[in-house]
Amino acid sequence: MISNSRRIVLPGDLLSTNPKTAGYGTFVENGKVYAKIMGLMDKTENMVKVIPLKGRYIPSPGDVVIGVVREVVSNGWNVDINSPYSAFLPISEKPETKGRKLNDVLEMDDSIIAKVVGIDPKMKVTLTMKDRVCRPIRFGRIVAINPTRVPRVIGKKGSMIKLLKGELGIQIIVGQNGLIWISGDRKKVDIAEEAIYIIEREAHTEGLTDRITEFIKKRKEAGIENE
Repeated sequence: MISNSRRIVLPGDLLSTNPKTAGYGTFVENGKVYAKIMGLMDKTENMVKVIPLKGRYIPSPGDVVIGVVREVVSNGWNVDINSPYSAFLPISEKPETKGRKLNDVLEMDDSIIAKVVGIDPKMKVTLTMKDRVCRPIRFGRIVAINPTRVPRVIGKKGSMIKLLKGELGIQIIVGQNGLIWISGDRKKVDIAEEAIYIIEREAHTEGLTDRITEFIKKRKEAGIENE
């Protein structure tokens, strides 16, 4: 199941049905809590708040992104890619659509992994799913970070992602737009999520790779002891 405790939300998105949990960046209307701003939802049992994004994603051709279907139209899907610019996935760029209703292929609020193939002069972004990395997200977890921290999470020549994958034996796909898909054993996914937030927070510090290696080692050892 995809975790929604930390996800990108837009103004007006429903966050909670308990008005007592309303925190920063939210408003209450008719007993329900809604997002007041676009940002990262941080939700616990007692409170829900929206953290403003410090950096915005500016698309480039070839970028891998993780997006959320916001509208199904006659010729494709409008997709939120955590950017000031709208994105569109045409039918022609989504395999396995022949003879099927678009809602049966992808429906509203579905998460997808896609690639940017074009940007027109008005900054309309065109996506494709004709790539082996692209897929609908039916399982796993989506982690949201500041898009400006993506290069550090990836590491030089992919070193940090290789470290996380190798040490934990999980799948990770990093969207250039700050959304990251993680899949595998739940406990190991938990460790990866914690590690990613550490990388985001300490991106500009020295010795980060060594600290992440040590963090993973300690968390794995603690897990074995508790079994």
